[in-house]
Amino acid sequence: MNLLITGGAGFIGSNFVHYMRKHYPAYRIVNVDALTYAGNLDNLAGIGEQDGYRFIRADIADRGAMEPVFRKGVDIVVNFAAESHVDRSIQEPELFVRSNVLGTQTLLDLSRQYGVRKFVQISTDEVYGTLGPEGLFTEETPLAPNSPYSASKAGADLLVRAYHETFGLPVNITRCTNNYGPYQFPEKLIPLMIQRALAGEPLPVYGDGLNVRDWLYVEDHCQAIDLVIHKGRDGEIYNIGGCNERTNLQVVGTILQELGRPESLITFVEDRLGHDRRYAMDATKIRSELGWQPKHDYESGIRATIRWYLEHQDWLARIESGAYRRYA
Repeated sequence: MNLLITGGAGFIGSNFVHYMRKHYPAYRIVNVDALTYAGNLDNLAGIGEQDGYRFIRADIADRGAMEPVFRKGVDIVVNFAAESHVDRSIQEPELFVRSNVLGTQTLLDLSRQYGVRKFVQISTDEVYGTLGPEGLFTEETPLAPNSPYSASKAGADLLVRAYHETFGLPVNITRCTNNYGPYQFPEKLIPLMIQRALAGEPLPVYGDGLNVRDWLYVEDHCQAIDLVIHKGRDGEIYNIGGCNERTNLQVVGTILQELGRPESLITFVEDRLGHDRRYAMDATKIRSELGWQPKHDYESGIRATIRWYLEHQDWLARIESGAYRRYA
């Protein structure tokens, strides 16, 4: 099996590379990543020396760079590659359109041309917009993105659907809740708060801190994608959720408690533009059709995550210094 993983030096992508190498050592993996600011080859330490694995630095929107990869043979594409930080999308939306929409279209076109057996688009719950205090997103929930980031992901999802409907390309789309775990770039909530709490610095919390997210440990997400690759019905969308709804304040409070830091470090800051109030997923479909069950509850997962960052201060230090971007 020849597996192309795009964005495999990022947070979820690198965890997925580790997962697949562990569970499918006979698979041949090509990992393509442009190594923008959040791409980090430190996330893949030790894998580069293994047989059956190859890393290529390339932009998925660059057809000239991507076509030779497909020409050598690709059975399955798993597209993690995306600009993903909402705040950055508000500042530079054109970058998100190029990477998330045009990049996906390039991959779809090449997948069609070279006979890829399955294209799995890794999307997000943010394409559905925001929820009130009750209810869950289902796969039938209309798309209603509220930020340039989520709009670009929704656009990519619609292209994936169109290539299936128009050209018969075998596809799946997965939409997941907020992930946490090892290798997450420290601009995101959990690693940022861990880093600041360890330094005794103020912890910035948007608005009133009562925005709700459903949290999922990244390894459980990887297992769900594995099932979609091997068992997912052609053309289907699968929501992936952890049933672990927490307000941002609750998440930050857990981190402070685990690290023995005072809640006085919490500093409320002006809410960001387009800040969705609540996300929560109905994952009934992937549970009933594919038998997926997350293995980590929130309490054990967040403790394992905090422990990982405590044990990998050198990883954080290389990001803070910029050394992680200096590759031969």
